[in-house]
Amino acid sequence: MKVCVVIPARYSSSRFPGKPLVNLLYKPMIIWVADIAARAVGIEHVYVATDDTRIADAVTSYGYKFIETSPHALTGTDRVAEASKQIDYDIYINVQGDEPTIDHLEILKCIQLKKENFDCVVNGYCTISTNSNPSSKNIPKVVKTEKNRLVYMSRSLVPGFKDLNIMPKEYLKQVCIYGFSFEELQLFSNYGRKSLLEQSEDIEILRFLDLGKQVLMYQCAKESLAVDVPSDIQIVEDYLQPNK
Repeated sequence: MKVCVVIPARYSSSRFPGKPLVNLLYKPMIIWVADIAARAVGIEHVYVATDDTRIADAVTSYGYKFIETSPHALTGTDRVAEASKQIDYDIYINVQGDEPTIDHLEILKCIQLKKENFDCVVNGYCTISTNSNPSSKNIPKVVKTEKNRLVYMSRSLVPGFKDLNIMPKEYLKQVCIYGFSFEELQLFSNYGRKSLLEQSEDIEILRFLDLGKQVLMYQCAKESLAVDVPSDIQIVEDYLQPNK
């Protein structure tokens, strides 16, 4: 099966304009993510889907390819769906452009699971570390079955508990690595709008639940660090230091 990684990237953001081009140590964040993706699938199969010439120029200056997409894409996955019409692959791995600490092995794991479970959307998760605040609205929490099927994701603290004696011992967070087929991407895009749950939580994968599509969750070995707001930059730079 032919596999590619598509990294959706937009310049405009209400919380952090220009986020994909923020410099982390010595290069733009979008390039950190592209380099990780290239280790998994090869540089020739990595694409950045963007509507902004500044991002496109940065990507090409580092030897990567970009796909021009509409500025009106509702979500990153809608942007990947649009890009998928311009390139021919069996599996499209969507890697979020603001998680520069992910391991390329987690991308390879997503690819393998998608090959083995082609009828399911695949998405990563990890345990929220004790250094993170699980109550943060910036962290999508994962609720899954014991067979790793997604039940729900929320920015609220879930799952709940009736009393402290049965409080969850750990909480799970989404890792933004997704595995899609072309048909799944078009199904998602053709919905034509954000679903009600998706809009309420601002978590795009919830649209697949309204579409009746099963989402297979897989555990990533370690917690990834995302750059959601400017204050996250120093934390991520400290992690990316060569001696870490």
